[in-house]
Amino acid sequence: MAPMTSLARALRSTPTTHTTSFLLRSCLRPRSLPQSISPQPARYVHPGAYKPFVPPSPSELGKPAPAKTYDRTRKWLRRLVYLSLAGGVVYTIDSQFYASSLTRTARTFTLGLIVALDYKINFRPEPLLANSINDLHTRNAERLSDLLRQNGGLYLKIGQAIAMQSAILPPEFQKMFSRMFDDAPQNDWREVEKVIREDFGKSPEEVFGVSFTGDPTKGVMERKARASASVAQVHWARLADGREVAVKIQKREIAQQIQWDLWAFKVVTWIYSRVFDIPFYSLVPYVSERLSLETDFENEADNSEKMARLVAGESRLRNRVYIPKVYRELSSKRVMTAEWIEGVRLWDKDTITRSWRGGWRQGSPGCHGAPLDPPQPESTSARIAQNPTVTKIKPERDHWRGWNGRGGLGLSLKEVMTTMVDLFSAQMFLWGIVHCDPHPGNIFVRRKPSGQPELVLIDHGLYIHMGTDFRHQYARFWKALLTFDNNAIHDVVKQWGVTNPDIFASATLMRPYQGGDLSTQQHFEGLSKKDRAQRHYEAQQAARKGIRQILGDETKWPKELIFIGRNLRIVQANNQFLGSPVNRIKITGTWASRALVESPDLPINEKIRNYGRHLLFRLVLFTSDIYFYFTKVRQFLRLGGGMEDSLEAQMQTMARDMGMDLQQNVFEG
Repeated sequence: MAPMTSLARALRSTPTTHTTSFLLRSCLRPRSLPQSISPQPARYVHPGAYKPFVPPSPSELGKPAPAKTYDRTRKWLRRLVYLSLAGGVVYTIDSQFYASSLTRTARTFTLGLIVALDYKINFRPEPLLANSINDLHTRNAERLSDLLRQNGGLYLKIGQAIAMQSAILPPEFQKMFSRMFDDAPQNDWREVEKVIREDFGKSPEEVFGVSFTGDPTKGVMERKARASASVAQVHWARLADGREVAVKIQKREIAQQIQWDLWAFKVVTWIYSRVFDIPFYSLVPYVSERLSLETDFENEADNSEKMARLVAGESRLRNRVYIPKVYRELSSKRVMTAEWIEGVRLWDKDTITRSWRGGWRQGSPGCHGAPLDPPQPESTSARIAQNPTVTKIKPERDHWRGWNGRGGLGLSLKEVMTTMVDLFSAQMFLWGIVHCDPHPGNIFVRRKPSGQPELVLIDHGLYIHMGTDFRHQYARFWKALLTFDNNAIHDVVKQWGVTNPDIFASATLMRPYQGGDLSTQQHFEGLSKKDRAQRHYEAQQAARKGIRQILGDETKWPKELIFIGRNLRIVQANNQFLGSPVNRIKITGTWASRALVESPDLPINEKIRNYGRHLLFRLVLFTSDIYFYFTKVRQFLRLGGGMEDSLEAQMQTMARDMGMDLQQNVFEG
């Protein structure tokens, strides 16, 4: 047993086959060996150099570890898949049945939160994540501009409204939003056809009596829009009886988007009014109501017909302003058909002023009975029959431009602008019904056979109605502004809840009001970069205070002033764009004073008193004319701009005291 024990011990400590064989031979050798055989030298192996290669015992292994199943990973992957599927389903339903209203609203809230946090963190003298407050304004103006363009529809209308509020916005926002007046993308014909079928229950061919295949017994219609705006697009058509019409068709997605858009507008406005401590949320319901009515074409037709009656009844405007006729039998809530107007847009200043080459005692096409000279229906039908895909079939009537196409209407900008200011002043002070979107794209200019201009006003969706008492107050307010009657100004604005009459007066006139105490200009020259940043921050904080003072008691503040201010600002911009040809403030003030004499809802004794005051008022306005003609001479000698440019410069000086900066041209881009 001893040899076997030694053998086992040797085996446990021997790792190689060669050594094992040697040990076996040594252990099995007999104890007595012949003397002739010399013993082999012994080989020793260190027992600690190697470990036996044997499997570990169960006790050494410990408890068995469970197999890795990845249950948590699978659970989160399942959640991600379910969430993606749910998001895809919601997105598909939203895009197919709700015109992407949910997506647009989510985009609005996300960006609104980003902008609010950006201002909350960085609106300070030395922003943490911006080089200056101007950089902060610029990047957020770009964000909001991209959002409005991406969402489209009613958001573009809101962007246009923002673009006009020069008195309360930093210049970075004004420059960005001034591009909102560009044409919007148009929908394809399939979407247009769906709207017509949904509103009339018939195809466009049946509703308008037109043919798209060249039938000479029917009218024709262009599938490609002639103009496209944020809410609707306009198509040209010639009916079977020869009338040429403009068919304004609301974009199909607007009806589904408007409620979501207005709700998002309310929520974002509520958040911002709290974040920036400006009490304008109470104005939102009124603004939302006006914007909503703008998408109701039956309401627009009512406004158009009412304005046509008022203009026809006013001898001072009857032959100077034209409102296109609406064809009710071809109109609905989302489709409005009116007579087609051939004219020059107000922003085409060169064409308005270039010499007339259309013939003696002839007017521009369609003006005061001038013929449109349509082509023979057979020729148009033949063109369509030969090429059914033709997109433009309306005849181009530009013979009045001359053989080289360089002629124009040959009109005076002064007469054009005087008519415009007269029209909107009569709306404010005499009728109390105000067109609040008079930008250059909504005004056509035509030449009458007498050589006088005629303004054509279109797009009557955005109107406000002024109550009788408010209309009289507003007329007295304007009259007091031009006579520096501070007591009358304070009396009127006190009833409106305004706490700073001077700032409000300046915002109304679009020039600094000199009848009261205005803050002195804060000079930035000679300051260090840090002090300049601190002063700029303080000035913009003062701007918020100024806005709160203008709004004052929001429960008393007349909501109509929002859109009246918009009208005044656009008319001022139109006058400035045309080179300030008229004394806009004098004309507006004259209508305000005259309305207090002519208004039929004032007692006779008050009208008599107002007549005497009106004569005195006309004498006072003579000083305004002196300043106007001084600026005209200076402009002629190229020593400065016109009157509107001078007033704008004065407003910029005053506005900088309040942390505001006014942009020169709101229609840039």
